[in-house]
Amino acid sequence: ERGLRQTQQRETIARVVLQERRHLSVEEIYLKAQELDPRIGHSTIYRTLKILTDADIVHEHHFNAGVTRFEFTNPATHHDHIICTGCRTIVEFECTEIEDLQDQIAQTHGFRLSHHTHELYGLCTSCQSETS
Repeated sequence: ERGLRQTQQRETIARVVLQERRHLSVEEIYLKAQELDPRIGHSTIYRTLKILTDADIVHEHHFNAGVTRFEFTNPATHHDHIICTGCRTIVEFECTEIEDLQDQIAQTHGFRLSHHTHELYGLCTSCQSETS
């Protein structure tokens, strides 16, 4: 649909990101892709992720952990993230009240939003009990 050349390796990498339904690091994508096609190398992963990101098929996240993570872009839905600073668990959530408030704030300041990123950081229940 987006005019990209379709190769078996690109398809394998895209399938890994789509099927996992979580936020994957390059290394996690590499390991999963290797299980499906051992010929896929790191450079192919990086090149393909760049192409898929540029085509808005995959979204790149830079959460506060120093590791870039990737997830499948679903244009029909929007979600935000809450990230545990202890174990690095990432939870997706949707909140219409937050979305409505963001729109109101943008309108108040004369902005028309094109996109946004909303990330919350803290400790999950498990990590809280470990620090108690």
